[in-house]
Amino acid sequence: LFIIIFHLCFFLLQANPSAGNDDLSRVLEGIRKNYSNCPCITITYSREVITRSMSMLGNEVKGDMAAGRMYFKSPYSLKMEQKTPETETIISDGDTIWWYIPAKRTAHRYSSLKFGKELRLLSDIFRGLTRVEDNFVVKLADDKIEGGFKIEMTPDPPWREVDHILLAVTRGYNIRVVEIFNRIGGKTKFTFDEKIKKEKFEEGFFKFHVPEGVKIVDEEGIQENKINKSLPLKEDVLP
Repeated sequence: LFIIIFHLCFFLLQANPSAGNDDLSRVLEGIRKNYSNCPCITITYSREVITRSMSMLGNEVKGDMAAGRMYFKSPYSLKMEQKTPETETIISDGDTIWWYIPAKRTAHRYSSLKFGKELRLLSDIFRGLTRVEDNFVVKLADDKIEGGFKIEMTPDPPWREVDHILLAVTRGYNIRVVEIFNRIGGKTKFTFDEKIKKEKFEEGFFKFHVPEGVKIVDEEGIQENKINKSLPLKEDVLP
């Protein structure tokens, strides 16, 4: 009897990781099939920023909330139009990131190579997590959700600002929630509408045209990007 139990336990210990890998592969394949036919999309989002102190107080405390619409064109063009609480726009063409704040008549310009990891992550998500295993350790999260799956992604090699990412995925393989956790215990949470609208964008839609009278602020990294444009950082080389 002991021998039978021993072999049974050995079999279960060997089988469980394989089953988990099969489940993860199935979920990733479902996501890729869902999003691979959507090279240009529009989706409504809400965003919540929760600090470490807020997270320690539990679910009764709400973080900094915002909502708007997001536009994506494969591979790395992304536009976020925040509608509430104040109008703001973030535009990235895969090279330069613009953050436009109309109320302050200011446009901040960043290098996507230095500050674009999170935006590129969203782009990768809308591409169906194509080749996600190249840059992340990916597994099904231990905490399950009703009616779906949770995927945990840990950057490999590590990112300075981001510890890990959690994705909430429906049984139909739609990504509903993206939670980006920083290294000090805070997180940024994006919740997406269930409906993804396919779009055709006009040429120049993802280019920022500076309005008259708006001040341009070049942030750290933008000059370096202009000089070393042909030499991207190793961890940020596009696939």
